[in-house]
Amino acid sequence: MYQAELETMSRDELSALQSTRLSAAVRRAYDRVPFYRTRMDERGVAPEDIQSIADVWKLPFLTKKDFRAEYPFGLFSAPRSDIVRFHASSGTKGKPTLVGYTKADLAVWSDLMARALVTAGASPADTIHVAYGYGLFTGGLGFHAGVERLGATVIPASGGQTARQAMLLQDLRPEGLVCTPSYAMAIADAIRDSGADPSQLGLRYGIFGAEPWTDAIRSNLEKTFHIKACDVYGLSELMGPGVSIECQEAQNGLHIAEDHFFAEVINVDTGEPAAPMEGGELVLTALTKEGMSVVRYRTGDMVYLDVRPCVCGRTHARMSRVLGRLDDMLIIRGVNVFPSEIERVVVAREELSSHYVIYVDKQEHLDVLEVHVEVQPEYGSLAGQVVTGLVAEHRAPGLAADVAQELRDVLGLGIGVRLVPPGTLPRSEGKAVRLVDRRK
Repeated sequence: MYQAELETMSRDELSALQSTRLSAAVRRAYDRVPFYRTRMDERGVAPEDIQSIADVWKLPFLTKKDFRAEYPFGLFSAPRSDIVRFHASSGTKGKPTLVGYTKADLAVWSDLMARALVTAGASPADTIHVAYGYGLFTGGLGFHAGVERLGATVIPASGGQTARQAMLLQDLRPEGLVCTPSYAMAIADAIRDSGADPSQLGLRYGIFGAEPWTDAIRSNLEKTFHIKACDVYGLSELMGPGVSIECQEAQNGLHIAEDHFFAEVINVDTGEPAAPMEGGELVLTALTKEGMSVVRYRTGDMVYLDVRPCVCGRTHARMSRVLGRLDDMLIIRGVNVFPSEIERVVVAREELSSHYVIYVDKQEHLDVLEVHVEVQPEYGSLAGQVVTGLVAEHRAPGLAADVAQELRDVLGLGIGVRLVPPGTLPRSEGKAVRLVDRRK
């Protein structure tokens, strides 16, 4: 472990630390951020009412809408002179969320990233290839700082120039690869195109995040690169990557850095706490962040929490892998559909690759879904099979029909399936575009 004394605290010790830090965070937010002062006053809550972590429910929620309304500096809780770096979300659905970091914030982030790397199997003797984008996106610089804090060697490849990434991986022989899971598969394609085998690179582990991915994708990545693949979770609003990560021993839930982040899971409709091990929306509070106050932030990610002991010895609670994002949920003919549910079915087939796109269209006044997925090169003859989403029975035999039937069984909804040749769907250098809405 990187910080064993912190990662193995008893639940009582952890609760006491969280209580102290929550009280300080709330006082800082109330005194320095008019947004929180107004919201707390409206609820009749004063900072002195927050005596322990059990009082967190008294505080108002923070939403993405609030972030946008307070853009750019409304949630900052440190003087501008103390802000040493900005990061921001992509802003693809409106104004980006701008985040400020003090020098102390960056030090904490570096430590948490080093902790995350070790949790996933890294050591100071390793070389680690960072293929997340550098810049306003938090992934590249976040991992870069963590590798250096750990004392390992970093390859700051950033995103793009995929053929060059493939060359560097073959020539420099790193132990670790970190990037989005979809970009890892794009890199694997480039390695094969060069005549090499991705499984022979000598990689030992991969750390993949910034987009939802399923166990089927994990199996594909582990087989492709001959590695252990661990999921990492973070949000630019909270810090960036490193809020939680899977341990390489269990790969069964992501350990939350609970000494710095308090996690709740709530019922989406009521806002009330979900029962233990019950799924709901993840709510996070930054307990130590100086530059920006983030209290009870509704992430939009659907998870459940597990506080049972882990085989790795860490005592911090684990969150499940993201079950779906509320932003991405589709309502198709009265049925709630998460893209990840489609992915679990499609990618589990050995004949199909991890490259897929879901299209939403309007047909005969009805919303319809159709998933386009590439076949594996050795199954190229299957390309061209198509089943439409509004046809329910009497389909011609074939893989597309089998997949369509399985999707219907899982979702209770007819979804079209189109098998396409290898290499025909667009590749992403960052977060993959899995959903394309063509109804407009």
